[in-house]
Amino acid sequence: MADENTATNNDNPTFNLQRAYLKDLSLEVPNAPHVFLEQQAPNVEVNIGIGAQRLAETMFESTVTVTVTTKIEDKVVYLVEATQGGVFELANIPDEQIDALLGIVCPTMLYPYLRANVADAITRTTLPPLHLTDVNFQALYQQRQAEGAQQGEGNLPNGKAEDSSGIILPAGATRQ
Repeated sequence: MADENTATNNDNPTFNLQRAYLKDLSLEVPNAPHVFLEQQAPNVEVNIGIGAQRLAETMFESTVTVTVTTKIEDKVVYLVEATQGGVFELANIPDEQIDALLGIVCPTMLYPYLRANVADAITRTTLPPLHLTDVNFQALYQQRQAEGAQQGEGNLPNGKAEDSSGIILPAGATRQ
């Protein structure tokens, strides 16, 4: 009887975040210290991308990358590029569901870590903090699916891929 339970448990779907980590972080304030004297509010552009790759049979890396560029007129106030990564275990999950997990669920789990890391980095410049807005990764996944179908391309594969099209959030949506 114990053997039957063990066999049944080994066939159960498994989805676990094994590790979340800051893969890359770059912060530039090219016009310091003059930019600290500016009184005008900067324009903020946020570009987000996701990536995924298979590491082993049941292990996957998922990444969320953000580039934040703030400018006053044509002067860059700061530029932040950050990639938050995570290692996920996906076992006994049908192949047709892996794509959605890597394109929706994993980025949704990683994004709060990315937001905190970006806010912390900007705060350390002594400039006002920037709080990235929430992102609906499901809507973005569906948008990529529709665009891929129009272009005859596949989804975010469970091999190695990166969505380089990026998502640009309006400047007003990034401040809280």
